[in-house]
Amino acid sequence: MRRKVRIGNKLVGDGEPTFIIAEIGINHNGDIQIAKRLIDMAVDAGCDAVKFQKRTISEIYTDDELDKPRESPWGTTNRQQKEGLELDKNEYNQIDAYCKKKGIIWFASCWDKCSVDFIDEFNPPCYKVASPSITDHELLKHIRSKGKPIILSTGMSTVDEIKETVKVLGQDNLIMLHCTSTYPSNHDELNLNVINKLKEMFPIPIGYSGHEVGVFSTVIAVTMGACIIERHITLDRVMYGSDQVASLEPKGLKMLVRDTRLVPSIKGNGIKKVYDSELPIREKLRRIK
Repeated sequence: MRRKVRIGNKLVGDGEPTFIIAEIGINHNGDIQIAKRLIDMAVDAGCDAVKFQKRTISEIYTDDELDKPRESPWGTTNRQQKEGLELDKNEYNQIDAYCKKKGIIWFASCWDKCSVDFIDEFNPPCYKVASPSITDHELLKHIRSKGKPIILSTGMSTVDEIKETVKVLGQDNLIMLHCTSTYPSNHDELNLNVINKLKEMFPIPIGYSGHEVGVFSTVIAVTMGACIIERHITLDRVMYGSDQVASLEPKGLKMLVRDTRLVPSIKGNGIKKVYDSELPIREKLRRIK
């Protein structure tokens, strides 16, 4: 029997309404007001949760890497760009209060142990493991020690790496997302059939994290059995940032939520029947009764 996982007050798994995550990530560009507008966008569209990304810059980048030249709105070095994108404790306090006010779940993908401890102070309903972190077993163990459900993205990963990660994390309170880690992803590299392969391999909720342009393929993923989906969101794809071009703007996010919610009704129960609405048409057009 396939397991289900509770995130906040909602169950994630087969037979449950699709759980929709609006990934804000770093598309707030270090601006708390943009972050709040993105939260509003997710709430207005009817998403179940918003997700952020948290990094301790000094923990995951070397000084040599941080001192490399890089032009950005915050300066001329990689360090200034990375630090400019991070929100501080006061800003996360505001995010926490704002999400509670708006009635939406929030959590984060944490890229290092210090970030896990930082986010844990807000008692998140779950943690996200980003695709680049799937082989960081010490980080995985630290996240698991918090006793919360984990959502695991599998982009840029082999089947063997995924299996090894599941050994580290265990299958309890684990959700797995099929993913292709390019921004934006080409449609011929989405490989949505992997969703069913993962469902065959693991008795846990399987979903999809998409980085493609548009909403069509994500809705297809839902029809193929993805019980949880995640898409990056933005106020405008021309804004500064590497994730913006692979993100959904307000209209696109509303379309995604609308079409996703229609999938169970469209799929039906598989029992062939003649609908009452067909009877007058049958009476009119069928020559031989």
